[in-house]
Amino acid sequence: MKKENYIGAVFDVVRAIPKGRVTNYGTIANFLLLGSARMVGWALNQCVPGDGVPAHRVVNSKGELSGRNSFPTPTTMQERLEKEGVKVENDRVVDFKKLLWHPEEEV
Repeated sequence: MKKENYIGAVFDVVRAIPKGRVTNYGTIANFLLLGSARMVGWALNQCVPGDGVPAHRVVNSKGELSGRNSFPTPTTMQERLEKEGVKVENDRVVDFKKLLWHPEEEV
């Protein structure tokens, strides 16, 4: 898959994550057959404000806000999640397994 194509595919999957739910880099990578969660992280680093990609809904495999430093402030990711009803404590999603969304559910 060409770089431009996989970035668009990652963005499409992330746009499908419902408010109040989260997923992780590996789940997206597996769904898109990318072979690497890092590729998803790299793609999300290409997001720009206003593009409609809710990158704050993508966390690491432990439910940690590992991408928080890629946002305007280190607390932006948590603030956005909490605004959607996702509880976060110590930079980790509470009830992560319960809130975990799989792309197969809707994409």
